[in-house]
Amino acid sequence: MTPSKTKTSFYRRLYLAYLIDSGCNTIPKIQSNIEIPRRTAQDTINALHELDIECEFTGALKNGHYQIVSWGPFDSHWVKENAERMAQTLGYLKK
Repeated sequence: MTPSKTKTSFYRRLYLAYLIDSGCNTIPKIQSNIEIPRRTAQDTINALHELDIECEFTGALKNGHYQIVSWGPFDSHWVKENAERMAQTLGYLKK
C-alpha cells in the first residue's frame, strides 16, 4: 500500500527534524544521508514551523548548521524510536 502524500509529507518533516537533532544538520550532510534534492530538503526544513517545530540556522552561511530549538507538540523520543520506520516508509531505507 502506497502511503498518502499527507503521510509522506508529515514523515519527511519529522525525519528531517530527527536528522538535524542527531547531528546531520547541514544540507550537504542530509543529502549524503538520504537521497533528497537540495531544494526539497530546504523547503522541508522551512516548513517545520508549520508543525510548531522550531528550527534555526546558526553560524555563517558557508559553515553554519541547523538546530532544533523546540520539538513543539512532538515527543522527540517517539520520533527517535520510530525514525527507521519513517525512513522505510519514505523509501530512504531498503526494506
